[in-house]
Formats: sequence, structure tokens, C-alpha cells
Amino acid sequence: MQVVIVESPAKAKTINKYLGSDYTVLASYGHIRDLPPKDGSVDTEHDFAMKWELYADKSKQLKAIADEVKRADSVILATDPDREGEAISWHLLEWLKGKKAVPKGGATRVTFNEITKTAVLAAMKKPRELDAALIDAYKARRALDYLVGFTLSPVLWRKLPGAKSAGRVQSVALRIVVDREREIEAFRAREYWTIDAGLTSAGGQAFTARLSLLNGKKTDKFDLTNEAEANNARSAVEGSTFTVAAVETKPVSRNPYPPFTTSTLQQEASRKLGFTASHTMRVAQGLYEEGIITYMRTDGVQIAGEAITAARDTILREFGAEALPDKPRHYATKAKNAQEAHEAIRPTDMARRSAGSGDTAKLYELIWKRTIASQMASARMERTSVELLSDDRQTGLRASGQVILSPGFLAVYTETRDDTPVSGAEDDDDSRRLPRLTQGEKPRLDSVKADQHFTEPPPRFSEATLVKKLEELGIGRPSTYASILQTLRDRSYVRMEKNRFFAEEKGRLVTAFLERFFEKYVGYDFTAELETELDEVSAGDLDYLTVLGRFWAEFQAKTKEILELRPSDVTVALDEFLSPFLFPPTADGSDPRLCPTCGNGRLSLKTGKFGAFVACSNYPECRYTRQFAAEGGEPQVGNGVPVLLGEDSATGEPVSLRSGRFGAYVQRGEDGEKGAPKPPRASIPKDMAVTGPEDLETALKLLSLPREVGIHPESGEKITASIGRYGPYLAHNGKYARLTSSAEVFETGMNSAVVKLAEALANPGRARNAPVPLRELGPHPVSGAVIKLIEGRFGPYLTDGTTNANVPKGSDGLAISLDEAAGLIDTRAAMPSKGKKPVKKKAAPAKAAPKATAAKKPAAKKAPAAKKPAAKAKVAAKA
Repeated sequence: MQVVIVESPAKAKTINKYLGSDYTVLASYGHIRDLPPKDGSVDTEHDFAMKWELYADKSKQLKAIADEVKRADSVILATDPDREGEAISWHLLEWLKGKKAVPKGGATRVTFNEITKTAVLAAMKKPRELDAALIDAYKARRALDYLVGFTLSPVLWRKLPGAKSAGRVQSVALRIVVDREREIEAFRAREYWTIDAGLTSAGGQAFTARLSLLNGKKTDKFDLTNEAEANNARSAVEGSTFTVAAVETKPVSRNPYPPFTTSTLQQEASRKLGFTASHTMRVAQGLYEEGIITYMRTDGVQIAGEAITAARDTILREFGAEALPDKPRHYATKAKNAQEAHEAIRPTDMARRSAGSGDTAKLYELIWKRTIASQMASARMERTSVELLSDDRQTGLRASGQVILSPGFLAVYTETRDDTPVSGAEDDDDSRRLPRLTQGEKPRLDSVKADQHFTEPPPRFSEATLVKKLEELGIGRPSTYASILQTLRDRSYVRMEKNRFFAEEKGRLVTAFLERFFEKYVGYDFTAELETELDEVSAGDLDYLTVLGRFWAEFQAKTKEILELRPSDVTVALDEFLSPFLFPPTADGSDPRLCPTCGNGRLSLKTGKFGAFVACSNYPECRYTRQFAAEGGEPQVGNGVPVLLGEDSATGEPVSLRSGRFGAYVQRGEDGEKGAPKPPRASIPKDMAVTGPEDLETALKLLSLPREVGIHPESGEKITASIGRYGPYLAHNGKYARLTSSAEVFETGMNSAVVKLAEALANPGRARNAPVPLRELGPHPVSGAVIKLIEGRFGPYLTDGTTNANVPKGSDGLAISLDEAAGLIDTRAAMPSKGKKPVKKKAAPAKAAPKATAAKKPAAKKAPAAKKPAAKAKVAAKA
């Protein structure tokens, strides 16, 4: 018997169908070990020796693998055909060697680019040894990430309160986002005008032309910069008669796009389907493991010869001979790293037009269309340009258009453009269709209009454009893009709004710190060069210890230098570095650092327990403060410094906004001496906003809780509404009913309150066992089950009705996306059951197992487990 080990149970299930009874296919559930998150995991004094540690939650899988391997003749490691797959196989083999459990037949490695019967059986006939160069590249990357993370992050914690972590690649990706924010802030809009004329040809067909010549000179974009100039130009056009001076028609062809690589799939799925990079890879992983598409982590754009033939057959059958080029198309890979230049992402069966449902079906259709289109004929078009001149040849118009003669591949697939300008001035008029015009013809002038436009700042990055930028700069590799973007979100360094990345103040501050003190290590060129060196290690052209030694010698010295700085020195340096952002020039030329509250204090950057903020030099006499990234000088909460919202008219006491250990809260009155009663306070719920003096009324409402709704008509007892630890609720005579939002606390009337309390009383079990969800995120992209956010006894969790997954510590459950929620559900579903109860349940049917050896061991462990309850019972009886 031979044991085949793969990463996932889905992949194991698919492969198991293709192999005979002589094979047992098991899943490792991904990596089985990693560098433990503590000092010393990489020994820089002894050739960067690495101390690996098994994942605690993999014990069940590893035991199952070890039990099967004992009875096996050999082991076949069939993990994915890339660097990570090679690393998983290496970890498995090293673990087996450590247990002295490698069978007599040894262990071999097989790879396949698609999980089809033909590919799997062919791979089994060509076993090989593990690729040492790929393993070295993995170790180099893992060691570098560890050394940067566990050396740089503590520096951030000590010198920059509130910062979470830094990473070798994530910090550079964050800098790209922050640099774009700076470009947008530095941008100054410019006004310009365009003149468009509506004309009718001799044949009676209308068309539009734009001013291109004025006073005998060719017009540029910024020649008309105000309304007066635009009106003069419009008058010049209105007072002219135009003649067609030239008509130029030329054929144009467009070639199809190559099949998808990892990055282009992520970009197009983001643009066309609105998928995040991580969700795209999760859905693609499922398609791959079902044997429906080829391996989805690749830089290659070429596809196998038999796949090209199958694609051409499909094109001929589905779209006709005119859509099929004379010769097959072959694309050259742009991959720098040969080991990652696998075949492009394509369907394993070109005749299959659909697969699965929901997001799975959408992504497969995208892959199928792109692959088929890549082998189709070019699109043939005719592009026409027409020049019109006034009788005095001082004023000219230009019109252009394009006609598709043969759609070719465009009948199947068109790539979406990034960041299409919203202004009509930048619209590409080549797509317009022009009437037939002849030289010397005099079209009739029907109308002339002048339109005002303003230049627009560069757009913020979407997932698609950020992945494209990372690829252009050579930062990271396709297999890492999804995790890089997710890490930035998890650290709260960025936020997503309308599918665009916005740099948070935390992210800006960390980037400023790294640019000021570790400029080289967040440089685009340095990071790209390091990636190139790691590719050379993968190819076997460079020793990985050389790369690590060279990097560590400089990085360690720089880290020691920064650690010697005092936090106050760091703050002063950052205050100077960030001055253009924090204190930009004012419109009236006044000092931007002058405190708007006291009038004589100086504003500067400060750091506190909860991060950075701007404060007045006259504190505590002047309590002016604003957030690090606040604009307009309005006082805002931050860093433990209270912000005055106003006074309570009923008591005359000040009401302030404060930041505490568990978030923002409002307080009435001042703090007393130590031991004195605390003044009234109220936490700010997530679905309400209190940011400044304009929200004083909301703050007073929160401080007034609980609110008396009225007297219950039957009991004569009060009904109150308030906000507790688990959200808004109604209370009456020791009974409770949940409200769906904080606003309902202040809006619910007597009739509604009585009904809600009656419903809660009539269904006590439902209220206890099936709590009202805090939020419904939507259907799971694979199963279709609705994912809900529930407030549990130990905190919020996500559920699809079958699997529950905790919301990660520090994450806002109400802000979590559907993709992230689905990922957490999937990860939890793939994990083994914990605790003794699941073990007992699974051990019971062991007698029916076909292999006696597999059933004996779990049964042997039952005796001691059964004694514990009895021992506890005796102790309880004595007590």
C-alpha cells in the first residue's frame, strides 16, 4: 500500500477517485509546522538555524498520517506544484524522519498542474526527489519575514505607541497606499473647458466634433481655462461655416489577451465581479481541487498543446470558422522565476461552459471566457478621423469614430479598464460611429456648447490596481498578494470604502516612521531586488544563507541604532517629517501651528498610550487636541485627552468625549480625586456617532439612559429601554426583549414595547437559543447558507447554521466583510474537533472500521478518561 499526502480534504477526495485500492489519500490541512512566534526561532548566530514547531491543532491529522504510514510500503508527497507546496512536503518528510516513521520504500514527490485522472496517473509514473532549491527559497523567505517582523515590530511598540506590526512586504504595500494619499492631498484641480459642436452630414446623419483649432493654432487641453475664454471660442465656432478638409480611414486590429495568471485573475475578478483577492483565491482553490481548472498560483501565460487544440475545437463549434485564426496562439511568460512559471489558469475541459453555482459559477465563467478568447481571431475595426475647417481656416473641428468590422475575440471577452475617468472631457470618442463623410462636404452646424471640467486627482487603489502596481514594481509574488492585502486590513492600517483603499492614521504614522528611520527597507527598489535574489535562490543560482547573512548584517545594525533613540526624539523627528501633512499652509498665510483655542500655544505631534495625536503646547491649561489625521482643526477625541462637547443645560456640568481602554465614551462632569465616585459615563455604541460638539444632543441622550418608555398596561410596572453589554434592549419586571438598533432605544413607543415584550415572553427558548443576529452578511459563496453575526456569551461569532467561527480578537464584527466571514467559516470547518467529546463520538464506531489497527488505539485511551468524572464525584460527595 502507498500513502499519498496532499494539503486539503477536497483535493484528497478528488484524487482518491482516480487511484486504485493500493493507495490511501490523506490530507495534512495545509502546513503542519512553522516558526513559533517568539524570540530565538531563527538563530542568527548559527547559520540562521530554524526551530520549527508543530501546530497544536494538527495533532489529529498527524496521528492519522502516522498510523497509515506505519502500514505503508512508501509515501508519495503530492502537494501543490509551487514553492509553498514543496515546503509542505518538506515539512512532512522532516516530521516523518524525526519520528523514524519513513517506510522502507521511502518518500517521493509528485506534482501535477491539474487534478484530472490523466494528469494524476501520469504524475504517479514520474516520482522525483524534493527540490532543494525551492525549499531553500522557502526557508529564506520565511526567515526574512520572521527577522523583519520580530525585530522591527518591537521597535515600533517601544518608539511608536499604538503601532501593531511591520512586515517585509506588507510595509512596502502600505507605503504605496500612503503615497497615493499624499498625491491626492497635494493635488490641485485645474479648470478647463471644451467646445463641442453638433453637426448634420449631407446624408442627414448627426455627429459631434470638438474644437481643435482656434485663431489658427492647434488647441491644447488648458488653452481655455475660464468661462470668458470658452464663450469667445464658442462664438468663433457659431460664426463659422465648416468644410470637411480631410477624411482618414485606416484599419485597426486588436489581439486577444493571454489566459489568466494569478495576478490578472485577481484584477479582473475585482473589476468585473467585485471579489477581493482572498475571495478570488478561495473560490479558485475550490475549482482546482474539484479538478475543474488548472493550478491557480502561477506567473505563466502559456497553456499545454492539447488544451490549445481543445480550445480551437470549441471555438469552431461554438463561434464558427470566422472566429478561429489560421494558427494557434502562443504566449510568452513574463515570470522571472522558472519554478512559478506553470501553465496559465484554464479549464481542464474546454467544452465545459459552466461549473457550480453562485460565485463559483461566476469565476469559472470568467476563466472559461478568457481562455477561449485567448485562442480566437483578432478583432478587426476601421478607425476614421475627420478634420473640418472654417472658410478662413482659423477655426477647426475634429471628429473621430470606430466601426467594428469583425468582433473576433470581443464576441466573448472584453477586459475591463481601471479607473475610467468620470468626466466627459476624457471620454474616448474612438468608440463613436461616424456617418460617411467626403472631402469638400459642408455639414450643417446645429449647435455649439461649452462644457466646464476640472482635472481629477489620481484615484485611490482598488484591489485590482494595487495588485497590478505590486506586480509592476516586482514586490511580492502572485501567491502572496491576497495575504498582503488582507494583513493591511487586519492591522487596521487601511480601510475599504467603495472598494478603494484609504490609508488610516495608524498606517500613515507607521509608514512615516519607517520612511524616516528605515527608509531603505521600505524602498521599492530594495524590496524588488530582494525578490529577485530570492528568485535566484529558487532557481539554484544563489545560496540562501548568503542572502540572509547580507540582509541581517545591515538590518541588525540599523535596528540597534534606532533602539538607542528616546521616544521623545522619535516624536520630534516625526513631527518635522509629517509637518507638510499635519500643518499645511493656510489660505490667509497665518501660522498653521498656532492653537485655534488659546491663540498663543504651538501645535505639535504627540504620542500617547493609544497612538499619535496633535495637541497644544499649553496643555493642561489649554485642552485643545485633534486626531493625528484630522483636518480643519476641529477638536476631536484621541489618546486619553478629553474633548469638550458642551454643557448639560440641566446641570451646568461639562460633557466630554473621551477614549478609554474599551473605546470611546462620553462623560458628564469632571473626574474627582482618587476614591471619589466616578461621574456618569456612557459607552458609544457602534451604530451611533459622537465625534464633536455637534453631537452634544446624542451624548446627553446616552447619558440619560435607561429611558422610561411608560407603564405597562397590565402589570403597572415601568418599561425601560437601555443599551447593555450585548446591545439595546427593553426591560420590564425582570423580563427582557432585544432591540435591533441603538436608535430604537430612543424611538420605541408603548405599543411596540408591549408587543416585543410579549413576543419575548411567549418564546423564551427562542430568545435564549436563537438570538437575534447583530447582522446578516449574506449567503456563503459556496454553500449558499446565510452567514450571520451573533453576540455570544464569550463575544461575537459568525455562523452559517452549521459551523461557528469566532470573530478574530481586535476585529470589528460589524465591519467584517462577507468574504472575510466566509473565510473564517471555511477555516473553522476544516479544523479538527477539539476536546474529548468529539474524540469519544468518533471512537465509538471504530469497531466497524475495515482496519483493526486503526480501531484499537482510540479504544485504549477510554479507560483513564472515564475515571475523571468518578473521581470528581467522590470529591463532591465529601464536600
